Amino acid sequence: MSTSYEMPCIDVRSDTVTWPTSAMRKAVSEARVGDDVYGEDPTVKELEQYGASLAGKEAALFVPSGTFANQLALFTHCPRGSEVVLDDGCHIVRYEAGASAVIAGVQLRTVEKNKKTLIADPKDFEAKVRTAQDLHEPQTALICLENATSSGRVLPLSFMQSIKYISNRHHVPVHMDGARIFNAAAALHTEAAQISAYTDSLMFCLSKGLCAPCGSLLAGSSEFIERARYNRKIMGGAMRQSGMLAAAGLIALKEMRLRLAEDHENARFLAEELAKLEEIEIDPGKTEINMVFFKFAGNKINPDAFTEFMAEKHILTGHPASDGTIRMLTHYWIKRKHIEKIVGAVKEFLA
Repeated sequence: MSTSYEMPCIDVRSDTVTWPTSAMRKAVSEARVGDDVYGEDPTVKELEQYGASLAGKEAALFVPSGTFANQLALFTHCPRGSEVVLDDGCHIVRYEAGASAVIAGVQLRTVEKNKKTLIADPKDFEAKVRTAQDLHEPQTALICLENATSSGRVLPLSFMQSIKYISNRHHVPVHMDGARIFNAAAALHTEAAQISAYTDSLMFCLSKGLCAPCGSLLAGSSEFIERARYNRKIMGGAMRQSGMLAAAGLIALKEMRLRLAEDHENARFLAEELAKLEEIEIDPGKTEINMVFFKFAGNKINPDAFTEFMAEKHILTGHPASDGTIRMLTHYWIKRKHIEKIVGAVKEFLA
């Protein structure tokens, strides 16, 4: 690995590919640590307290990953055999390996998203909540949301408010997968706490776009987090001198979240440049955060051939979706000069 910490290629597969910054590497080497299982790691404590304050919650818990945090939330909120209502495109349904069945022992009941807006209707969420004490039906124990979504959309505060109204009406808590909540906050020109105000618990990642090497926080009430702490032990997520990881997480939250608007600007620039090419189908107006999605017009061009060509140019774009959609994500290590190289390579491919 280069000691200059410069990535060897232009990697836009995800914002999870980011390397830690020089400041993070220094903080890791100098971190004050203790045994976190005994509650003695001062850096972890600082991270949890700071993260909770950003989320507007009483407490937070440091865990290894976003998937871990989501599944820990389900495990803590839900009795076994109960049901979770969530939209059909969210991470918990699509990308967490069926863990909800294995760990929490719950059933997932999905809500279909609007195909144009890629956001579900709150009324459809309420229709899925089981309120009757029916012998034949599981009880709804939790509603889950994702903001920003895995399709790059940002749920407006009015949507969050509507879901919380449904939650209160039926006495069902809301958990939010806020892996990119700081991207959502930047897009909405608000603070993360304004979004999470409509939730009972939330998780957010330190490694997605924020450059920490790993780790996420689960936040909620003090009572909820204490129960989650016990369940974290059951799941094998209690770590020892994890302050070395938490030190990087503090920089992620204190510094890196404040620059996410730059990633959004680069993503919009990329989308606008791609929109100028007649062979590409893209709506730049739908680029709300750091995610860019596009297709080749009429599916006349093989997207796999495109990714192979780009890889030869040392540009990693990831594997296309089954419908031919290609996704690119901007992040700290992707600057305007890299965007220009990407656009140039796309033009070369099309030529």
